[in-house]
Amino acid sequence: MASQTQPARRRVSIERTFADAAAEDVWALWTTKDGIESWWGPDGFEVKVRRLDFRLGGELLYAMTATAPEQIEFLKKAGMPLTTESLVRYTDVVPLKRIAFTQLADFIPGVEPYEVGTTVELETTSQGVRLILTLDAMHDEHWTRLAVMGWENELGKLAKVLAPV
Repeated sequence: MASQTQPARRRVSIERTFADAAAEDVWALWTTKDGIESWWGPDGFEVKVRRLDFRLGGELLYAMTATAPEQIEFLKKAGMPLTTESLVRYTDVVPLKRIAFTQLADFIPGVEPYEVGTTVELETTSQGVRLILTLDAMHDEHWTRLAVMGWENELGKLAKVLAPV
């Protein structure tokens, strides 16, 4: 029986530098329950971590719930639930340097679920912590744009959490 491998998908990268941030602080926001809940999810959504086993081969299970009227209306019109649970599987962990994970895209009406890979790389520079987030393109350009917009929004929230008070 021939094995069926998925064709390699295009990858998309987003880069941010968090001035005056320490790599340990950025790392903690990606790897702890409180950290993840403080910024994960686009504006208008709340994330609750249900389970977190942060290690190579470990998993993060979280629920994302629409809380803002515009997001609630959009999801209802699209026939999508207001709360979705997502499972992240960690495929690479290099402390303070790199996190890679896969996540199942199983929330798109009319589209068979498929895995999306994401890699987060951190580098301490003289300007602060440089973060490069690279993700698999989605099944089409529209959903890829939505995914990039979502991550850009979330990284903006991450920057606010890291901003000096």
